[in-house]
Amino acid sequence: MPKDAAVEEFARLVRTLKARDGRSYEALGRRLSVSASTLHRYCSGATVPEEFAVVDRLALLCGADEEERRALEAAWTRADGARRPPAPEPGAKPAPEPRAKPTPRPGPEPRPAPEPAPAPKPAPEPEPVHARVPGLPSGRRRRRWGWLGMVGGALAVVGTVTLGAVLLPGKARERAAEPPAPLTWTVASDLWKNGCGHTYLVERTPPPPPEAAAARSWAAARGAVDGGETLVRVSVQGKGAAAVVLQALHVRVVERGAPLPWAAYRMDDGCGGAVTPRRFAVDLDRPRPVARALDGYDASGQEGRTLPAVSFPYKVSAAEPEELLIHAGAAKCDCRWYLELEWSSEGRRGTVRIGDEDGAPFRTSGAKGRPVYVYDSAGRRWITSTNSGQGD
Repeated sequence: MPKDAAVEEFARLVRTLKARDGRSYEALGRRLSVSASTLHRYCSGATVPEEFAVVDRLALLCGADEEERRALEAAWTRADGARRPPAPEPGAKPAPEPRAKPTPRPGPEPRPAPEPAPAPKPAPEPEPVHARVPGLPSGRRRRRWGWLGMVGGALAVVGTVTLGAVLLPGKARERAAEPPAPLTWTVASDLWKNGCGHTYLVERTPPPPPEAAAARSWAAARGAVDGGETLVRVSVQGKGAAAVVLQALHVRVVERGAPLPWAAYRMDDGCGGAVTPRRFAVDLDRPRPVARALDGYDASGQEGRTLPAVSFPYKVSAAEPEELLIHAGAAKCDCRWYLELEWSSEGRRGTVRIGDEDGAPFRTSGAKGRPVYVYDSAGRRWITSTNSGQGD
């Protein structure tokens, strides 16, 4: 593809994203931490970004799916290659021509030298006589003991260093370790939808459902697994006054298997309530799940209202925390997964991995087609139900 065509194709994709979102250059630039004029140059093809990260954030901000992001990255790679001039190949240096050796001038023929007289044989040197002092070793033994002393000293040094490394292993690692991330977070992973509805897959018939606050201990005691959906609330806060920009939220599936063949137990028949605005949906059945921003709904007043979805990036500090609510659904897998949060602050960048309260991966298993039970409070027993809370 010609250079101009590669740059124009990349600029066309960026313009398409911007037009889809509908916001101005200034509004999008503020979310991307770039100026409006810089974003305009990207859309016009006058400039190609140095890094793909800013374009990827724009794609996420404008709601691009995984296939669009891959196509955008391929177009950026071609445009970036077209923008950079090819490096000149180093030419081979010509080998220096050999200099002709000067022809020696003929001189007078040398006369044969007279044969030297045989030198007298040197007299044999007398062997040195070493005096032996009682109690001291001989010369050979002194040399041997000297070598043993050197080897012993080296072993002592090695032993000291090894002992220090064993007794103080953290000191060396602390010097080599990078400074910690400038943010902290807390996780709540045993949430119920709107505070009162949830489905668990349990291998054996469980006791009556618990209160929502005791759900974690109830589920852990019975090996229960979230059926169809897992709700995770992540509260993120900076450690200091400096702002920390949350760039993106990724989902990393570390283990994928067939859905569990256990029965599904609903904790209730559903209810309503308020929803936080920072809400994300994750489809764990996809090969590469992504966290997508969703509209929220505020039911706290007399009349409910829709809260528009707000995508990354966000800013947090010690005084300005942020709360993220993730709805992860699965119908075709028993998935174990983590969240990975990208951040940047004061010239540093990094990624933190977020698991459950114990640091283990979250777990969600599909519940489609499983027998579903609800609890009959009057009869104090579990009874069958056709509604699993996942929809058709």
